[in-house]
Amino acid sequence: MASGPKIATTPLELLSGPAPEPPFLSKYWAPFACGVIGFSSVCLANYVTKRPVWSGLQKHVLLSAGLAGIGKVVDDYRNQYMADRDAVLRHYVELHPEDFPPFERKQYKDILESWIPIR
Repeated sequence: MASGPKIATTPLELLSGPAPEPPFLSKYWAPFACGVIGFSSVCLANYVTKRPVWSGLQKHVLLSAGLAGIGKVVDDYRNQYMADRDAVLRHYVELHPEDFPPFERKQYKDILESWIPIR
């Protein structure tokens, strides 16, 4: 018989469980998006100044690579900030367990109200 994912019953279990694996593209999204912004901004600058859009390929390459690097640094900083925030929350829950009672399981019949048609 197949078993589903383990359901957390306390807030500490919810915070200390293994982190889900992020999707494949989420690692590369910020650098890719920033690189595309850099590339398209050079194309737009060339268009506005009435030059051929592809002129100055070194500018395309340098700005795309530079902004992709900045996107990677910002993404790493954000991931570290989120990890630190989770660690602080986990530590607070460990120090104050009385403020975080175990979860009460609710059933749909307790949450949903009976349906009465209005005509």
